[in-house]
Amino acid sequence: MRGCMWRVAGVALLAVQAGAAGKVFNVAERGAASDGKTLCTPALQQAIDAAGVAGGTVHFPAGTYLSGSLQLRSGVTLQFDAGATLLGSRDLKDYQFPSTNAAKPEPVFRNLIHGEELHDIAIRGAGTIDGNGSAFRDDKHRRPKNIVLEKCENVLVEGVRLRASGSWMENYKLCTNVVIRGIDVFNHVTFNNDGLDIDSSLNVVIADCRVDSDDDGICLKSTTGVPCRNVRISGCTVSSHCNALKMGTESGGGFVDIAITNCTVFSPTNSQVIYGKQRGLGGIALEIVDGGKMENVSVTDVRISGVSAPIFLRLGDRGRTYGRPQRPAVGTLRNVLLKNITAENCSLIGCAIAGLPGHPIEDVRLQNIDLGFEGGGDRTNTTRQVRERPDAYPECKMFGTLPAYGFYCRHVKGLQFDNVKLRTATADQRHALMFDDAEAVAINGLDVAGWPGGAALLRLVQTRSATLTGIAVRAPADVLLQLEGEQTKNILLDKSDVQAVRKISVAAPGVPADALVQKP
Repeated sequence: MRGCMWRVAGVALLAVQAGAAGKVFNVAERGAASDGKTLCTPALQQAIDAAGVAGGTVHFPAGTYLSGSLQLRSGVTLQFDAGATLLGSRDLKDYQFPSTNAAKPEPVFRNLIHGEELHDIAIRGAGTIDGNGSAFRDDKHRRPKNIVLEKCENVLVEGVRLRASGSWMENYKLCTNVVIRGIDVFNHVTFNNDGLDIDSSLNVVIADCRVDSDDDGICLKSTTGVPCRNVRISGCTVSSHCNALKMGTESGGGFVDIAITNCTVFSPTNSQVIYGKQRGLGGIALEIVDGGKMENVSVTDVRISGVSAPIFLRLGDRGRTYGRPQRPAVGTLRNVLLKNITAENCSLIGCAIAGLPGHPIEDVRLQNIDLGFEGGGDRTNTTRQVRERPDAYPECKMFGTLPAYGFYCRHVKGLQFDNVKLRTATADQRHALMFDDAEAVAINGLDVAGWPGGAALLRLVQTRSATLTGIAVRAPADVLLQLEGEQTKNILLDKSDVQAVRKISVAAPGVPADALVQKP
């Protein structure tokens, strides 16, 4: 295989040092004006083409280079000095090229930096790539992204500042061996301003990046039948008016062997919302709605502040085909670990872990979770019917204000809570946890806030087998457990501090008399 061996976050990847021993092509010396007013696409493309012949570096010294679409070549590094800016043209015609396909004569649209089926490429340095994307806010179909690489191998993007894309900031689709490290993204000028999108790619490392975006921040997608696989995200700071750390919405292939660790998420402070909410939507959003599978995913050591919902998991049935002949069957979401997650100042919506009837979310473990919500929910939220909405766009706000201020868990199997703390800043009359159509639930260490006059802290509806151990109630509450449904059975309460609770349980008509077993 091509390239030099790198080890980032313990994962061996073939990344690139394109141009390390090759010739350097200075764009200023090749006729590119640096005044930010003169279109210099031809000079820049000529430098890239020349470097692509034998492999080399295209050097951008300090200055501003106005350009339309540039076609990257294999074996080429784009090197941006501090003070150097590649500035996207505001004229759409500078991103359109004559078609070479007689059957499709319409012009071909390309993005600011565009590459397909390339190998050993790099974009690096201390300079800036600015898409000038506000020019395309009113165009729904042709809004250039700053970087688009498809079916490329051995890719390094490092250090650069990325600004103001016409759509997503960057998109890596069906790529293999990608390292994205130390970049700074700010994308708040138009619709669909994602920060960083990885689509159906293999062996990806995203490390030590700062992403601030209107739409989703760091987002894994799968618009093909190929899953994102072996992706490692670490040391990143993410702020978004939508979802900060996300898998989905597009999920035709799914997400397998993904690890996110040591990241910080917070509500945007330097931008006004275009999509989503001013405070942001989801901190961690894991979604399978177009078929595909999510397996072996871990999200650990994440600090969240100020978003609407810190955690959101959804298995749905939107069923986009992405060009496939048949609508996909419902996918699977299983084997997920959420560990060492802290959140503060989150909204009253609550966190949903929601599958579909007959298609549960399976084997999810939440370990060492400490979540703080603003509170303010009332008991009317506990009595309303939460719609299934199988084909709806998945978003943490899709079910409205949930019956539980902490976690609302529906259509789940093998769900485990270990050392979980849920708290509210003001009184909240809703449940802390609710399970509906749940099987094999285990709680081992739960610290919850109770409020006088509030609903039962835990509500179990049609719940088959639940072991509740180590529950601590920190303030007076009326009822600990509310049991509903003729299928509710094998509920074990053990080794818990419930002295602050006036009554251990209430049961609705139809619940088996022996559904609950309480041990000292």
